[in-house]
Amino acid sequence: MGGSAESAVHVIGASGRSGLALCRVLAVDGIEVVPVVRDAAKWRAGGLAGAPLVADLTDAAALRAALHGAVRIVSCAHARFAPAVLQAGPVDARYVFLGSTRKFTRWPDVHGRGVQAGEAAFLASGRSGVMLHPTMIYGAQGEDNVRRLATLLRRLPVVPLPGGGRALVQPIHQDDLTRCIRAALAIAWDGAHSLVVAGPSPLPYADFVCAVALAAGLAGPRIIAVPAWPMMAAAALTAVLPLVPTVRPAEIRRLLEDKAFDIAPMIATLGVRPITLADGLAGTFRGG
Repeated sequence: MGGSAESAVHVIGASGRSGLALCRVLAVDGIEVVPVVRDAAKWRAGGLAGAPLVADLTDAAALRAALHGAVRIVSCAHARFAPAVLQAGPVDARYVFLGSTRKFTRWPDVHGRGVQAGEAAFLASGRSGVMLHPTMIYGAQGEDNVRRLATLLRRLPVVPLPGGGRALVQPIHQDDLTRCIRAALAIAWDGAHSLVVAGPSPLPYADFVCAVALAAGLAGPRIIAVPAWPMMAAAALTAVLPLVPTVRPAEIRRLLEDKAFDIAPMIATLGVRPITLADGLAGTFRGG
């Protein structure tokens, strides 16, 4: 995908949402991309040029072959695969992993424990690079966080929220996450680091719901406070109800905990100042 003074970037999970977003930016910047994917057809469907290297992250030999000679490696796969990537990748390569602020939850699940284990393996590896831990990501092509919420808002006369939606959230736009990865690639990291990347400021989840409604052209929702346990029971039914987006019980429970973070280290280290939620949502719904 073109040439540049910067070394090529091997992107694991290049056909996923964050992977494709990064590859598009790198292509515009004239940086050679080496896409590493599990499904070549999915990569081609993304509309970017270049033949991908096909490797399943559970296939150590194939992954080792795909990363042979890599200088800069970005893994957009789940952080639980960090040990496999580190084992397959060159010792002297520079790494950027995507984690998740799910690692901070009071109710660790398979996802959160996988992030914790992946980060621990990376920090103990002696390799150089960073694991970026984004908050809720919105605005990516094909993402369903805010669009699924907008679909629910169109169908619900009232919006029941545990605790009235007072817990804080701090979503980050995909463009800002991509900028963070791009900036991390330009840093000569010494050893392994960990960094939270988030939106500009936290806000109550109820305010987030209202902001999504406004951006989607909907009337301001009527929000009512309800206990979490009946909502979790009702959420389990969405998996079988027609015309209703699926909501997992664990998602309801996580609405009870604050997800607010200091972004001063992100700004100081990466030089990225995130866009406002209003601007991010406007662009998300304007894009269709």
